[in-house]
Amino acid sequence: MPVPEFSTARSLLSARAVRARAETLLQAGLDGRLDHFVVDLDRLGACADAVVETIREAYPDLAIPYHARWRHFSVGGFERWGSLVHAAPFEDPAEQARAAFDLVVVSVLLDAGAGPTWRYEEGRTGETYSRSEGLAVASFDMFVSGLFSSAPEDPFRADARALASLTEAELAEGFQAGPTNPLVGLSGRTALLNRLGQVAAADPEGFGPDARPGFLFDRIKARSRDGEVPAEAVLEVLLTHLGPIWPGRVVLDGVDLGDTWKHPLAGGTGPIEGLVPFHKLSQWLAYSLLEPLEEAGLTVTGLDALTGLPEYRNGGLFLDTGVLALRRPEEAAQAHPVESRLVVEWRALTVALLDRLAPLVRERLEIEDPADLPLAKVLEGGTWATGRRLAKSLRPEGAPPLSIASDGTVF
Repeated sequence: MPVPEFSTARSLLSARAVRARAETLLQAGLDGRLDHFVVDLDRLGACADAVVETIREAYPDLAIPYHARWRHFSVGGFERWGSLVHAAPFEDPAEQARAAFDLVVVSVLLDAGAGPTWRYEEGRTGETYSRSEGLAVASFDMFVSGLFSSAPEDPFRADARALASLTEAELAEGFQAGPTNPLVGLSGRTALLNRLGQVAAADPEGFGPDARPGFLFDRIKARSRDGEVPAEAVLEVLLTHLGPIWPGRVVLDGVDLGDTWKHPLAGGTGPIEGLVPFHKLSQWLAYSLLEPLEEAGLTVTGLDALTGLPEYRNGGLFLDTGVLALRRPEEAAQAHPVESRLVVEWRALTVALLDRLAPLVRERLEIEDPADLPLAKVLEGGTWATGRRLAKSLRPEGAPPLSIASDGTVF
């Protein structure tokens, strides 16, 4: 298959660009030209077996949901969003969708690595959660409390004024974070929500007259035809309007490239040579918006146009099953910044290998049509859960096989 050509900064704001650059780096790995990783595709079958084992145990009927933030909102078997909607019904499906967008945009942006020791105790259930589930429940509680709304009479929303003025102390209180319960990247998360508020206020076309992330629903709906909207269009709306919120990243021709990094073997020509886009949080957000869009009556098509997510559970899966190996094993003991070649290689290899793994998983499950098990469900069923399962069996606290020095806005 020919590799698509990308020539402008804006052309990197797509899942196709993510996939193409990831494939280029995988080929470099197969050729033995990467600095940090060796790739063994012969191990991919055993990796698929491990994923299928996880899927059959968790979803024996193969009724796998999307890989989305909504799974975390229902942790512990408690349907928090459903209970909220039942207790305080919204005026119409569109307003419910906007509120769901408000919640999930903020929550996904807060969903970077929490660190191994942070915990959140939920008042309504008395349960204690950590990592992604803890971050989700904490952000849900903050949403319900009205922390992200500047309108006391309308607490179940997020808007620019509240987000832009949010303080680190308020967010720390919401997360129950402090010296005895440290949360990684708290200042980065606060700054990200502040920038979201500033960007929303400055972009009425994207965020509407009330400057709400929820108005992105209207922007996406406007891209629909006969009740259908392509997944690529969902991501394009997110990348276009959320691009300016990302901190200190590559800006080219006035375009904020967000989760895009540099690697000398990434290919390309001209100003975009060597740039590797991932758009991990934006794609995670796109997956997490599928259900609110469907509940509002839209059908999202072409789901597999989006890529797998280059984060430490999926990436850890390939390391822990031997598909990937460090050239220098001692690098596992070091903390690596997100812009390092090692991390860029790991993330790109993860994206490309997920594309090769998904057909093997379907084959073992005897699923012939990829539409019956799109990548969004392979991830949930799936690769993310298997990465976590293997990590728990191999390392204390289920830590990933590599340590990343994150600012709270990538992983």
